Amino acid sequence: MSHLAGISHIVCIASGKGGVGKSTTATNLAVALQQSGFRVGLLDADIYGPSLPAMLGVPEGTRPTVVDKKEIEPITAHGLATASIGYLADRDTAMIWRAPMIVGAFQQILTQTRWGELDFLIVDLPPGTGDIQLSLSQQVRLTGAVIVTTPQDIALLDAEKAIRMFEKVSVPVLGVIENMSLHVCSECGHESHIFGEGGGELLAARYGAEVIGHLPLDVSIRHQGDAGTPVVLAAPESHAARCYRDAAAALVGQVEQLASTGQQKGPNLHISDD
Repeated sequence: MSHLAGISHIVCIASGKGGVGKSTTATNLAVALQQSGFRVGLLDADIYGPSLPAMLGVPEGTRPTVVDKKEIEPITAHGLATASIGYLADRDTAMIWRAPMIVGAFQQILTQTRWGELDFLIVDLPPGTGDIQLSLSQQVRLTGAVIVTTPQDIALLDAEKAIRMFEKVSVPVLGVIENMSLHVCSECGHESHIFGEGGGELLAARYGAEVIGHLPLDVSIRHQGDAGTPVVLAAPESHAARCYRDAAAALVGQVEQLASTGQQKGPNLHISDD
């Protein structure tokens, strides 16, 4: 039986470009879903630049257990079942591989990891619209994609390309998350739209999607990510953590809506405060 058979929903987090906080968003969304009672896995699909092991605080040199020389046990981090090429190579190793090797490595990690029973598998995609994205959309039935962008025009251009790619491979866009949406000065409380304002709304409206989250430009998010403890765990009462939890709840709502229209099969999902 396929190791993907026990996964109810596979959701990929994409951006079309690097530097917009996609991996940080994927990590905190996964933790927020896990905190709400869901069984969650997190797959680092960036073969060239895996970052999730460090963001999750997994000690360097940690290696997964390999069963029968082909099946991989996921590494558990903060309650998440995780897999990454970063667990199979040293962090300072440059992956100088051509595209067929990259796709082959990704497919092995995806399909040979013993994910078990999961409500969500969150897939942190690499930047761009290339081989990994196409391989994933062709190999498995994705519940949908979440597009992460920042408000400035150059990020929106690449986010549009990501949306168009998912449209071409018939993967629903579950929503847009606008990262670095607003900065609040820690000294005086002044609010600044450093990277512009309203870009996420314009992008979502153009493609008939919804904005499911606005995330702040907050230095604590970086500090906690660098320290290996996502801000949702490290500072659960902070404004940033609440924004991630709100985005996770909105994501669940989008998945439920798809299921109710018959576009996706799976259990009804509900977030509660219990």
